[in-house]
Amino acid sequence: MGLIAMSERDLQRIEVLSKVIGGRMTMVSAAHVLGLSERQVRRLLQRMRTGGAASIRHKAIGQTSNNRISDGIRDYAVTLVRERYADFGPTLVTEKLAERDGLHVSRETVRSWMVDAGLWLSRKQRRTFHQPRLRRESFGELVQIDGSEHRWFEDRGPSCSLLVFVDDATGKLMQLRFVRSESAFTYFEALELYLKHHGAPIAFYSDKHSVFRVAKKDARGGQGMTQFGRALCELNIEILCANSSQAKGRVERMNRTLQDRLVKELRLAGIGCMDTGNAFLPGFMEDYNKRFAVVPARPDDLHRPMNLTPDRLAQILCKREQRYVGAQLTFSFERKRIMLQETEVTRDLVGRYVETYVYADGRLDVRWKGYCLPYKVFDKDQRVTHAAITENKRLGDVLAYIKERQEQQDKPKVKSNSEKNGYVKRARGPGRRKEFMSDPAVIARREKALLRQRAAE
Repeated sequence: MGLIAMSERDLQRIEVLSKVIGGRMTMVSAAHVLGLSERQVRRLLQRMRTGGAASIRHKAIGQTSNNRISDGIRDYAVTLVRERYADFGPTLVTEKLAERDGLHVSRETVRSWMVDAGLWLSRKQRRTFHQPRLRRESFGELVQIDGSEHRWFEDRGPSCSLLVFVDDATGKLMQLRFVRSESAFTYFEALELYLKHHGAPIAFYSDKHSVFRVAKKDARGGQGMTQFGRALCELNIEILCANSSQAKGRVERMNRTLQDRLVKELRLAGIGCMDTGNAFLPGFMEDYNKRFAVVPARPDDLHRPMNLTPDRLAQILCKREQRYVGAQLTFSFERKRIMLQETEVTRDLVGRYVETYVYADGRLDVRWKGYCLPYKVFDKDQRVTHAAITENKRLGDVLAYIKERQEQQDKPKVKSNSEKNGYVKRARGPGRRKEFMSDPAVIARREKALLRQRAAE
């Protein structure tokens, strides 16, 4: 039994020492084979002759370590953890035991105690497994969409986001678009291209980004849907939001693949800006789909053709909101004051709501029952509202806008009083003398002064 419990090193020593005892190996050779000194080999030989082969084992094997913490201290620590720190992690428990209870124990010791007592699970034990979801059966039945912010152009250009549309049934790349950040307008732009090339799918599958879903249940206005959701509703396309990133794992894995494959393709092509990148993407998608797209379970294409004029589609893919018209035919819109021009139609709109249409190019239309209303804009200070709530995916775009506004305000152009009054400096240098009275600016000021004088008379 003693030989069975021995380690390989001890068995090797027994074999070599047996050869020395039998005269088949010298002391020097044994020391060289075992990596020991001759003096230590003599000690082992003496121990083996007197106590047998079992005496080769280290005498401390099976003995309690001199540095072992007593069972009483261990039980006391586990009791404290169970009563006070049951939901704490090993690192925090170690800190609190030292600070509050005077028990100075290493983190790994506390972790092993908590694991043995069933108070802590390792990372491997806490791992959860998500059952894979089968693909949809038909092409165009479900399209997963997502945005991936990354340094797509590495150090050749700024960081941006890539909007990715992936068909669930085939894994086919349906639409790719480089944009500054994820917003309603950028998704409108990508959606317009998608509808133009493929038609309308049955449904889109996305995350819980505010572009797709209203997080606040009691939000005012919007009828419980976002601008993107309202546009899809008018296009008869459903929008579904996944409860976790694993649920839309197909587009998540596609993002990871593109961050490897597409970045290198852009590097080889020497592309460093979004415009050139967007021109490169159609060819990349075609080549990728030929290689990796799969055949759907059913051959049906569930995309529906879009029989809409470009003007009608533009009215759908825009931001539409309602604004209350005040007594002076004015209303506020994005830190601006909008004044409706008085006409037969607008005269009766006091106390009513008009609808604003904001397009991607910055145009603003004000409508009431389909009629476009004339208006004037009174600008206010254009800046981001103090302490505005900004999502992480739009942070880069917002900071770029703030920086641009701050640079404009840091260098104000201040006019002198002479410039404000229209003073023109006379020519006093060498050469032909300038005729001051024939200067057009002076003549214009004289005419204005005469007109004011006549009006006063």
